[in-house]
Amino acid sequence: MGQRFYRLELKASENAYVSATAVPKADALVSYADGVEVSVQDSDGNNCSPLDAEEARFGSSESPRPITATAARRVGPGEKSCTGAGTYYVLVERTRSSGTIRSATAREDWDLELHVASEPALRAGGGTTPPRAWDSAPPVPPSGERTPREGGTSFNDARGLEKGVWGADIKPGETLFYRVPVDWGQQLSVSAELGSLSGSSSGGGVGTGATGATGAGPGRDRGYVSSALVTSLHNPVRAQVEDSDTAYDGKQKSSSLKPLPPVAYENRFALTDEVTAMRFAGWYYVSVHLSPDVAEKFGDAPLDLTLRVDVEGSPRPGPAYAGTPRPEDDFGVSERDAEAAQRGDTAAAGTGDGGGDGGRDDKLMAVIAVGGIGTGVVLLGILGAWMLIARWRAGAAARF
Repeated sequence: MGQRFYRLELKASENAYVSATAVPKADALVSYADGVEVSVQDSDGNNCSPLDAEEARFGSSESPRPITATAARRVGPGEKSCTGAGTYYVLVERTRSSGTIRSATAREDWDLELHVASEPALRAGGGTTPPRAWDSAPPVPPSGERTPREGGTSFNDARGLEKGVWGADIKPGETLFYRVPVDWGQQLSVSAELGSLSGSSSGGGVGTGATGATGAGPGRDRGYVSSALVTSLHNPVRAQVEDSDTAYDGKQKSSSLKPLPPVAYENRFALTDEVTAMRFAGWYYVSVHLSPDVAEKFGDAPLDLTLRVDVEGSPRPGPAYAGTPRPEDDFGVSERDAEAAQRGDTAAAGTGDGGGDGGRDDKLMAVIAVGGIGTGVVLLGILGAWMLIARWRAGAAARF
């Protein structure tokens, strides 16, 4: 199995979050249990995360698409392991189905993206009780004409969205990435709709639907694709919050994420994963994937995608950190972030606060985009080598 080690130099009082996104090729062969695992370990090989490793699988859709696993070294009340300053290690592993492994699956290379973020401890001890009451009723999605906005191809070029109705064309096998700024105290809701073969389901004027899809005429048995549209939400450190999927039979379909609590620092002490994940203010990422099986049943023409995004509530003051997060704009929402969401900027377009040349390489230095990972071991200083890693984004090449 392919694996790589990376080194982290951490202070005693910072939370560190590491995400690993596996990106197989669009025509890759993947199975239910194929995936990626990531863990943070101390110098004795002990895992720092509550679980042995955080993992992501392709699951029931068995469709090649970006999947992300996230692990952490946490500090604070109740944390008894991995508490001191020093050298820690990140292990990223590619996992495969047990039993008979398809040789084609084992041979295929996947690309990999890594992201590292450091969150300081609080200046003074804060509360450890998550909010007891929040509006968990299913939200009413925004209505009205949709605005065209094409998505990005990964977290690193996700297109900004604000509250509203958005539309794009999505092709079978394609994954579109968006990002939404959500401040402390605000509540996010997202729903996705897939248009019918006969045209746009929302009349927004984006794309032509799949009216001309090969082999999908009005009088034909159009078939059925389970898990045709997969919608996922990830928080600012790219940990998964929630996902949903819907089948497709040629008629318009919709899928909504479960109701989520307002963003609060204290959410991290909750017992459910989707509440715990709403622990940071910042950019929340929405990815939408259309299964390549749709092309086999209905033709390869793009379908209309509609996203209904709602952000409710007024921003509240954030926690009093005892230091500066790294990247420093990962845990908050600025006026420039709100403007970037309105314009539809990507991270590469320059949305962070501070000087520099207007881009984000000086801020998002912990992002690594490489050409994949292969069998073997590589040691890499991440939090101690911000500029070096930023330069490596464009030219590093390994295999996973």
